[in-house]
Amino acid sequence: MATVSFKGATRYYANVPKPAVDRLDLEVEDGEFLVLVGPSGCGKSTTLRMLAGLEGVDEGQVHIGARDVTDLAPKDRDIAMVFQNYALYPHMTVAENIGFHLKIAKTPKAERERAVAEAAELLDLTSYLDRKPAKLSGGQRQRVAMGRAIVRRPQVFCMDEPLSNLDAKLRVQTRTQIASLQRRLGVTTIYVTHDQVEAMTMGDRVAVLKDGALQQCDTPIGLFGKPANVFVAGFIGSPAMNLLDATADAEGVLAGGQRIPLTPAQRAALTSERVVAGVRPEGWTLSEPGTGITATVEVVEELGSDQYLYCQAEKVITVRTPGMSPWRRGTEVGLVPRPGAVHLFDAATGDRLPD
Repeated sequence: MATVSFKGATRYYANVPKPAVDRLDLEVEDGEFLVLVGPSGCGKSTTLRMLAGLEGVDEGQVHIGARDVTDLAPKDRDIAMVFQNYALYPHMTVAENIGFHLKIAKTPKAERERAVAEAAELLDLTSYLDRKPAKLSGGQRQRVAMGRAIVRRPQVFCMDEPLSNLDAKLRVQTRTQIASLQRRLGVTTIYVTHDQVEAMTMGDRVAVLKDGALQQCDTPIGLFGKPANVFVAGFIGSPAMNLLDATADAEGVLAGGQRIPLTPAQRAALTSERVVAGVRPEGWTLSEPGTGITATVEVVEELGSDQYLYCQAEKVITVRTPGMSPWRRGTEVGLVPRPGAVHLFDAATGDRLPD
């Protein structure tokens, strides 16, 4: 086990002027489960591949523990990779796939069999050891890929969207198994996903990337409760935070019919009078039309435990209410932000205003 450090790590691709990863500074603690998340093309997979040695580092450094691995070959980095497409050998059994690296490393047969048996028991694969991958479900194949990584006893696990080929129900089940397994093994893990729900439910910390640049790295609660900028605010949370244009004046910011006073620090941080006010779906109180923002319910999404109202005002506003509530399409409502539920951002820079 070891820490992982990216120190100004940058990666350029040919004929592309902007770097795929731009001066990334990121520290991953020993035994931590860190998730890299962001939209397609944000640089998360490139970051993982730089750590694994599958992509070069044009500027900066990558460290695993005390070692500078920037220029080391992948085989010398002591990492194990789990890919999206499983990368299993179809002609080998589950046992042979799991133990393949140990066989290549000329590990004695008895030791190899013991390691395979331990990994299979850990992953609930003991009864499948004699099967070929074609006879397994997608979730079972992914567990075989995990077993192959586990028996190597690496310092770092690298996982590149390992659940994206699974159906929704199996994805939820398998992500729980992976997170639980990682905590039992205590191996430093870097996990890439485009699914922010997956990121928030699995990671000890989550690093949000956009256009190759790190936007924020924090615990799931920290990201949800104090997004660093408008992008993180809109990206983290499902459904997304409602972002409303507002204006600052001498009395504060008027958002949703509610006057929000500004602290001296917030006024000092403003670059103009333009402000973005963010309110999460659960941050609204529904009231009579004419109070706060008057809107019309356009869509009612019933989930049983929760209900989401998509309300049309100047823009669509998403409101979360208790499940089985009696709201109907076409109803006019007043939307008022709850006290303390409004996040304020500078419209020009996108940065969060300090508390």
